[in-house]
Amino acid sequence: MTTTGAHQDAAGMAARGWWWWGRRRSAVLDGGLAVVSALECGLEGVGFAEKASLPVPVGVLFGLVVGSVLLVRRRWPITVVLVSIAVTPAEMGYLMGIVGLYTLAASEVPRRFTAALAGMSTVAVFIVTVVRLRQDVAQADVDQQDFDPSGWYVPLVSLFMTLGLNAPPVLFGLYIGARRRLMESLRERADSLEQELSLLADRAEQRAQWARQEERTRIAREMHDVVAHRVSLMVVHAAALQAVALKDPQKAVKNAALVGDMGRQALTELRQMLGVLREERAPAPAVVPLAAVGLAAAAAAEAASGDGPCLGALEELVEQSRQAGMVVELTVLGVARGYAAEVEQTAYRVVQEALTNVHKHAAGAKVVVRLAHREAEVAMQVENGPSDGAAADAHLPSGGNGLVGMRERVTRLGGVFVSGPTDAGGFRVSAVLPVGERVA
Repeated sequence: MTTTGAHQDAAGMAARGWWWWGRRRSAVLDGGLAVVSALECGLEGVGFAEKASLPVPVGVLFGLVVGSVLLVRRRWPITVVLVSIAVTPAEMGYLMGIVGLYTLAASEVPRRFTAALAGMSTVAVFIVTVVRLRQDVAQADVDQQDFDPSGWYVPLVSLFMTLGLNAPPVLFGLYIGARRRLMESLRERADSLEQELSLLADRAEQRAQWARQEERTRIAREMHDVVAHRVSLMVVHAAALQAVALKDPQKAVKNAALVGDMGRQALTELRQMLGVLREERAPAPAVVPLAAVGLAAAAAAEAASGDGPCLGALEELVEQSRQAGMVVELTVLGVARGYAAEVEQTAYRVVQEALTNVHKHAAGAKVVVRLAHREAEVAMQVENGPSDGAAADAHLPSGGNGLVGMRERVTRLGGVFVSGPTDAGGFRVSAVLPVGERVA
């Protein structure tokens, strides 16, 4: 729960415990004003009773009842102002009129009602003031024969007295009401901003978790592509080395040299990938260390640096599988041209992983690798026949992530990936990659 929400709940509880008052001191203030107003009206009721030929207790009681109406000024400000206007001819309720006009102007009552009631109060006070001043002037004229006021004296003084009683509370009430509405608007805006910040923080955390998961998946895919093929060939050559070590020493030496070359190539690719990962993480912000890296930061950096594999290295890749004893046929259709580095690396990895799967699951099978250069796309297909039962199985472990990794690579570039068994008992892997401006 926010601090503002707690304050609102506390205010609501206070309002329920103190009728319409939000705070205890508001109730105390209104109660004190009502007592003062009742005493004022009670004293003024004495003069009203004498002028109206009523018993004094009746005038005092009437003044006490009228003055106590100020207690409900927050709940019914219009009622308070109407009562003050009604008792203006009796020359009582001045405090009630001032406080009532202030409360009315500061409340949420429509401005047209406020203007109308303020005008009625002004007219009533002006009329009563004019009548009282004329009486006083007439009395002064009788007592002092030399006092001869001009015709503008009574209206002007009455106007000044009326504006002095009515204008300040109305203007001050309008100011307080506008300030209160501004503060409420700022408070609501702050609450809304706090909620938006909370939502943004939650979304940022979700994006960070998503980015971390995607980064783990991408790193696992990179490690699988780099290690699986080289190590699979090393295992195949090691098995062949074990088989011919005693029968054909020269071939054993050749296989041992191939194993060493494969190991060095695997280490070189691992160093390149780890170096790229380290360089990409150095400038990443500390709050979300992986979110800025993105879905394929290391792969993109590897593509930008030009250190990754390309389609020109397919012949070497196929030759490595041939040296391991696999019968591989490479067919290239169309005219090769320069593609985006990421496209070439993805195409290379797809062929590489497909050949690795043949080493793992179809020992001795014949493989056909087809590469087609088209106008707006490049297509590759790796198809192997059934496994040769006479061939020795290298018993290579499989985690089942090869096809998943190939599909992720291809679909990330907007391509199409299809894999499945063939009617002849083999397996086929096909991929089509767009090479338009969007990918480049």
